[in-house]
Amino acid sequence: MDKSITRIFDLLPFYEKQFKFKDDVLASKENGQWVKYDIKKFREIVDDISYALLQLGIKKGDNIATISNNCPEWNFIDMAILQTGAVHVPIYPTISESDYKFILQHAEVKFVFVAGKELYSKIEHLLPELAIVPEVYTFKNTEGVKHLSELIQLGATHRNMKMLEYAKAAIQADEIATLIYTSGTTGNPKGVMLSHHNLLSNVDAVHTYFPVDESCRALSYLPLCHVYERTNIYTYLYLGVSIYYAENMGTIADNIREISPQILTTVPRLLEKVYDKIIAKGLKLKGAQKQIFFWAVNLGLNYKEAGKNSIFYKAQLAVANKLVFKKWREALGGEMRVIVSGGAALQPRLIKVFTAGQIPVLEGYGLTETSPVIAVNTLEKGGLKFGTVGKVLKNVEVKIAQEGEILVKGPNVMKGYFKNQEMTAEAIDQEGWFHTGDVGHIEPSGHLRITGRIKEIFKTSMGKYISPALIENRFKESPFIDGIMVIGEHQKFAAALIVPNFEHLRSWCRIKDITYTSDKEMIQNNNIVKRLRKEIDHYNSFFGDYEKIKKFELTDHEWTVPSGELTANLKLKRSFITLKYKDKIDKIYSD
Repeated sequence: MDKSITRIFDLLPFYEKQFKFKDDVLASKENGQWVKYDIKKFREIVDDISYALLQLGIKKGDNIATISNNCPEWNFIDMAILQTGAVHVPIYPTISESDYKFILQHAEVKFVFVAGKELYSKIEHLLPELAIVPEVYTFKNTEGVKHLSELIQLGATHRNMKMLEYAKAAIQADEIATLIYTSGTTGNPKGVMLSHHNLLSNVDAVHTYFPVDESCRALSYLPLCHVYERTNIYTYLYLGVSIYYAENMGTIADNIREISPQILTTVPRLLEKVYDKIIAKGLKLKGAQKQIFFWAVNLGLNYKEAGKNSIFYKAQLAVANKLVFKKWREALGGEMRVIVSGGAALQPRLIKVFTAGQIPVLEGYGLTETSPVIAVNTLEKGGLKFGTVGKVLKNVEVKIAQEGEILVKGPNVMKGYFKNQEMTAEAIDQEGWFHTGDVGHIEPSGHLRITGRIKEIFKTSMGKYISPALIENRFKESPFIDGIMVIGEHQKFAAALIVPNFEHLRSWCRIKDITYTSDKEMIQNNNIVKRLRKEIDHYNSFFGDYEKIKKFELTDHEWTVPSGELTANLKLKRSFITLKYKDKIDKIYSD
């Protein structure tokens, strides 16, 4: 990394000096039009917000929160906070009321920046109950609340350059830049303290693996309040990549076609949905077209890492790319160079089929506490291995403890948990190793393979240990299954709660002339239950007898963040699901 960049906000002068001028450093859609910002305007807005914050008495170490979806304003606030020496506390827009109150209180937040009326309404009634009542600004006009433009105007009329330069000069690389509260599956969120150096060490390690440059565009849709996308954004800025923010989850496909990005960072759930929709379209084809489509898909599913495919296979794949996969690439804008996936385990079949279709997918691994990347597959020779999360970053150390836990040491490891020395001591041992809680091993090739999570692994009453995530990831390959949670702790056998893929089921019901009035009625149909049993039997064949799903119960709605079954970063809230579906679980084990 360039030596001039030691603090995150150093990325801005570096960008202006290093890259040719362009009008779309940042872009988002407003009223149907892309609104773009060049680097000069970006820096001007950031500086004016910093001037205003200093004018209002913000001091080094003060905590300032943001509650917003992805937009350029988030970047403006982020850089402005960091330039003053204050600490950015980004908060998920989708968390519970109790979590909002806990974070705002625990972090002693001085200012809160909120996207608009909808999100403000979630915290408005909580503010008077806080020991420190923060000043609130919104990005969109909201009655009774100050607007960001007022703060920018205040800064523009009080441009004390000496004060800002003094504040910036006092900021050291190892000082706290951000406080990120992990969503957690139980208990109160934990405040992870990350320094400028923590985050920039990750940018330094991963930027060479991104096959993009200043001529490229990235589409961003993952929450910026999560460290994964945030570090990606800093990496894009370091590489000069233009950043376009998707309007929302429902417009991603349209936004991709509009801007033709060269890179997309994602979580497995989106890729699973994209793949399912492609297959659903293939099922509607007739005759030879349908045969060619599924011939290409099956060919892609048998793709091997570079250099391991036969000449005959490559010849077939060239035909498949012209006839079928070309349309997949067009649907993704036609210029996609790479998709990077993280946050959860990705099904190897998806990596195979997309990579075969000349849309390389790279899976990585990390945690909030590690800024986040620990390991990642790459496009380098020998850098990709299906079923693994790639090789460990060059500036990071990993060792496997006796019980199989993955331990990490390096410049990316957090400073600790905010106001919780005891929990910090539990996570980082005296030798400086961070205990991830994940189980895995390093293969002879140097690739890291994750095999489970310590807290999720359970033992049946027969004394057999089961890693539910491995089983769940395999079963989600079924087009009939949208979500699944494997259960069976202290029970005689493993079972599962299953969320059907309702879109696929509806199509199947139309083909089979099955009538129903609601999803709840549909999943009670004997034909549906039998079809799901057939899927279960098929995927059970990949596991040992004690791991097989002996019984299952179907849910009549999708698991989501608002309904409580998923964390903000789309992981299962196992304890919540267990409690919510206690009746179904009791039914499974009642015999």
